Amino acid sequence: MDVAHKDHLRAAFHGLLGAVALLLCVLAEALVFALQRSMTLYLVPVSAMLLLCRYSRRRRAAGGSIGLVDFSCLKPPRRLRLPVAGLIEHFNLIGCFDGGSIEFMANAINSSGMGNETYFPPALHYLPPASTHAHAVQEAHMLFFPALDDLFAKTRVPPSAVAALVVNCSGFCPAPSLTAIIANRYGMRADVKTFNLSGMGCSAGSVGVDVAAGVLRAHAMSYAVVVSAEILTVGWYFGKDHGKLLLNCNFRTGCSAVLVTNNMAAPVKYRLVNMTRTNTTANDRSYRAGYREEDDEGITGFTLGHGVGRMVSELLRAHLVKLSLSILPWREKARYTAALLVSMRRRGQDKLAGSSVSGAAPMPDFRAAADHFCLPSSGKPMILRLGKGLGLGEREMEAALMAFHRFGNQSAAALWYQLAYLEAKGRVRKGDTVWQLGIGSGLKANSLVWERVAVADDVAGGRAGRNALGPWMDCIHQYPMWDT
Repeated sequence: MDVAHKDHLRAAFHGLLGAVALLLCVLAEALVFALQRSMTLYLVPVSAMLLLCRYSRRRRAAGGSIGLVDFSCLKPPRRLRLPVAGLIEHFNLIGCFDGGSIEFMANAINSSGMGNETYFPPALHYLPPASTHAHAVQEAHMLFFPALDDLFAKTRVPPSAVAALVVNCSGFCPAPSLTAIIANRYGMRADVKTFNLSGMGCSAGSVGVDVAAGVLRAHAMSYAVVVSAEILTVGWYFGKDHGKLLLNCNFRTGCSAVLVTNNMAAPVKYRLVNMTRTNTTANDRSYRAGYREEDDEGITGFTLGHGVGRMVSELLRAHLVKLSLSILPWREKARYTAALLVSMRRRGQDKLAGSSVSGAAPMPDFRAAADHFCLPSSGKPMILRLGKGLGLGEREMEAALMAFHRFGNQSAAALWYQLAYLEAKGRVRKGDTVWQLGIGSGLKANSLVWERVAVADDVAGGRAGRNALGPWMDCIHQYPMWDT
């Protein structure tokens, strides 16, 4: 029987049960009234109705829960490492950049907080770099297959059990699709539901989880995989427009693979507590804040528009208002409301007194809502600015800063490298919450809040401990580096 047909019959059956139960309660109420029995008997059908409604809500909530079984992050082979000095030398040897462009990129890299252990795909190591379709497909193979092999091995969930596959890649959309490449490689089932997400930038990892969760809730299936990567081979910019050169400076090779399920009886690491998505795409300035287009010489590149910082700030204000209503505890909501009322009163008094001096508007303490934070991986200056705006301290920003230093900006996969860092440090314990915040082109801001439900891995040593370190296995002891 078709999956959609089964879902329809199941929904109709539950609806019929609810209608019959309601009718029985109404008849019981009428019977008590007709027989003019004790007034206390009125409570029996009423209580039955309340219990039925409570059970129904809990059943729907349980059925809608999404769990994170596990995730994997690719650690590229050592031969693809490109130190900062080597990268700048590479810029000089390519021959397509003038002196001003090389100086601009060198300054951007040196001020970004990036270290010497990041990776470039094989095609970009060539002189001159190769940007053919074949090289891009080879890069996709190099990214996807090791990450998925590790994910299937550690979760012991075979590819044949995956009913939905979501792939996030902003700039490369081949035919056959990226999901087809994966489904073919692993011999996935004929009815696997596949989704290719493109053009969404660094926030696509959260969007992918949202898509996977929606499919799991809508259909009778148990497992979905979300793969996030950026194919740099076709994203390289060879021109001289400084606004487009930034992608050459910050983006590096990486890939994440995430297994989610709606079967909460299965062993899961995290439970999805909240998912919030906000976009300001209808605003023309926001829409043009990040734009892929050709320069004056006809060379295609991605431009960060003027005023992008201001547009991101406006986006975050709208996003945080919506998110805070869901994740902040009541005590912090009350404290923030009181502080906001006091601030508004002071501003009113200052205005009446003719004074133009007013303090900054109060902010909620988001540390009361989450124990750990994964932030947009857009370089040290932006991470520090965002963290300060959220009222976060050095420890809360550590995962984002160290992941960028070690691996660079890996677009939608970066949030998972940060979570891997927190796990490798042994900081995420049972009952802790993790907030992943992604910001992407459009502009859009997407948040995932996870609660750790499994006992934390023992990373002190031994085989299990070493495996739990993930991509940080050989270097976690060197971090944090606060002189980055």
